Amino acid sequence: MPYRTLSSRPLTHLTRQSFSTSPRCLRPSNVGNIGLVAKDAKIGKQAPEPLTIDGIKARRAKAGKLVAPTASYSDSDMFKAPQAFDKPKARRWDHILSQESLSREPCALKQAAKYLKKPGLISLGGGIPSASNFPIDSLGMRIPTPPRFSESEVPSSGQDVNIGKYDVREDKNGGVYDLAIAMNYGQSIGSAQLLRWVTEHTELVQKPPYADWRCALTVGSTGALEQALRMFGDRARGDAILTEEYTFSTALETAAPLGIRVFGVKMDDQGLRADSLDEVLETWDEKARGARKPTVLYTVPSGQNPTGATQGVQRRKDIYEVCKKHDIFILEDEPYYFLQMQPYGAASVPPPASPDEFLKHLIPSLLSMDTDGRVMRMDSFSKVVVPGSRLGWITASEQVIERYIRHAEVASQGPSGISQVLMYKLVDEAWGHEGYLEWLMHLRLEYTRRRNTILAACEKYLPSDLVSWVPPAAGMFLWLYVDHTQHPQASTKSILEIEDNIFASCIDKGVLAIRGSWFRAEQDVPPSGLFFRTTFAAASEEDMAHAIERFGAAVRESFGR
Repeated sequence: MPYRTLSSRPLTHLTRQSFSTSPRCLRPSNVGNIGLVAKDAKIGKQAPEPLTIDGIKARRAKAGKLVAPTASYSDSDMFKAPQAFDKPKARRWDHILSQESLSREPCALKQAAKYLKKPGLISLGGGIPSASNFPIDSLGMRIPTPPRFSESEVPSSGQDVNIGKYDVREDKNGGVYDLAIAMNYGQSIGSAQLLRWVTEHTELVQKPPYADWRCALTVGSTGALEQALRMFGDRARGDAILTEEYTFSTALETAAPLGIRVFGVKMDDQGLRADSLDEVLETWDEKARGARKPTVLYTVPSGQNPTGATQGVQRRKDIYEVCKKHDIFILEDEPYYFLQMQPYGAASVPPPASPDEFLKHLIPSLLSMDTDGRVMRMDSFSKVVVPGSRLGWITASEQVIERYIRHAEVASQGPSGISQVLMYKLVDEAWGHEGYLEWLMHLRLEYTRRRNTILAACEKYLPSDLVSWVPPAAGMFLWLYVDHTQHPQASTKSILEIEDNIFASCIDKGVLAIRGSWFRAEQDVPPSGLFFRTTFAAASEEDMAHAIERFGAAVRESFGR
């Protein structure tokens, strides 16, 4: 029976059964005319192996070699375990999507490309350059060999990875992804090669509890957020979103030009409070607020920026239930999810000893609880591999991914092919899922050590009666609370004025700590307290100690100590 896409044009309903199910070839479903290109990626049928690292290896071995030439289309359904399709399907979100998103059509040129599949047809249509004119013949990089990840070990124990222009044609260097493919145009969803790894990783770690989830590669979480806000926010409707009362400042700066109002939800040591979220939604007054009742929540559940707070498992369940109650779509931004650290001061608690143990210790994500398909999870390589890759991925329902790709086709057109092939060679061919998880285990210990260093400096140099903090359980930020009520001019100066005084003194003394007021979700509302955000991500241990000592001196000076 035909159904209508979001653009209201009738299309034949294509389900998972629309794939070619021969043992040798599995094709993408092309829902919404996504994959109308000359050649789709091909891979053998996925076997019902366990959702484990070894199970993924077995599935790959049985499926055979992935064949994905230049600009070939793929989707996550090609790479998911068969048991994923036994679950219920996600809800649809037509009532929340913006008019801008609803009006997007598939690219006409991609639709024309379907004729290239006719045998013997000579194309004078597509503007895809010949790889013979690409001036880069090969690339090489030296990378760590798991589990020896320290920089000092790489020269002696690292491995060299090479990428040639025609590795696929010549069956060299793995023969799956080469520069001829990576340097040419690709699909907005990303390359089949890296999309396969991302899909497997998502299934291994998150295990989404509905059938029609998919992944799409992105140009990083900031770009993904901008597209998501335009998909779910509509200036003409008077839309607003909810987030933590102190939130990622770039998110605020992304929403503002789109005409989307942002409102804050109260926080505690575990971040966003579910009871406050419910109260805000229950008591929403459109006239008083100047915006209609929000339909979107943007949250950073782990190592939240700027507060460093991490939502516990029950908190996440409570937040999800509130969102179900009020029909809220969730943007789950998780760049720090895998930087969950050892408990502070618990030297007797051993770190995870294996990738399986590491996965068991991770706090379940909102995506892993999402039975409705109401979560778009944003993952990124920026905080756990390299920020300069400008590479990440989203996971959401088939409908949401299709609308996201419609946007990406006329915006970013997907992430850089060079970034994708380098990342693929690192996390897939060289490390595999096990090696990548071992890398994350290594990072966990590195950030635990750095966090412990800055906390030791705080305990040594900060006046404990004036400055307090909660040891972060994840991420790279430490949120310092300064008790402004004890300031000698508390009765005559505002929090912002005292904050400005301390900030200026910090700069004079040679330390940069970011003003907490810059992160307020509602800039027209007075801050709830006096805070400063610090980070332990980059400075050396010695410099961190000096910086905290200088911050302490600035606080004491402002308070007349």
